[in-house]
Amino acid sequence: MTRARVTLRTAETTDAKKLHALVTANLEEGHLLPRTLNELTVRAGRFVVAIRGRKVIGCAELAPLSAHVAEVRSLAVDQSARGSRVGVAIVDELRRRARREGFEKLCAFTHAPGYFIHMGFSIVPHLWITEKIYTDCVKCPHFRQCGQYAMVVPLDSAFDAERGYGLPAPAAAPLG
Repeated sequence: MTRARVTLRTAETTDAKKLHALVTANLEEGHLLPRTLNELTVRAGRFVVAIRGRKVIGCAELAPLSAHVAEVRSLAVDQSARGSRVGVAIVDELRRRARREGFEKLCAFTHAPGYFIHMGFSIVPHLWITEKIYTDCVKCPHFRQCGQYAMVVPLDSAFDAERGYGLPAPAAAPLG
């Protein structure tokens, strides 16, 4: 049996309920912070979704924190699609978009730093990403005790070329 091909696209407001379901499922596993349906509806256009057949199997938001720094936020992959590099494809697409939009750094806050290290991110002190601290962290009930790792990757051509990230995105991601 062959699995349907996975494609990536920008989310639409009509995808908000599917985004919410994915985020909520991952929230219950302790991987993400909560997001409201209204928030996801308003920010849907900042999300990349992975689609297999007609099903949304992964998502993540490219959230600008400043003119120089953007964040990979709410990266979630359906349990049935884990291990098939769907999350990596989504982060790679967010990386390309962030670079096109002129950001200098892409960050992520995660409980699973190894996942991001394989994509060229490095662990840094939280205070190195002050944009995140002042935008979100100070308002969070887990502030100073969240247990997440701050991760960052530069968005420059030399770094990307060294790691093979200079290639254009395929029309349909070769996943699944």
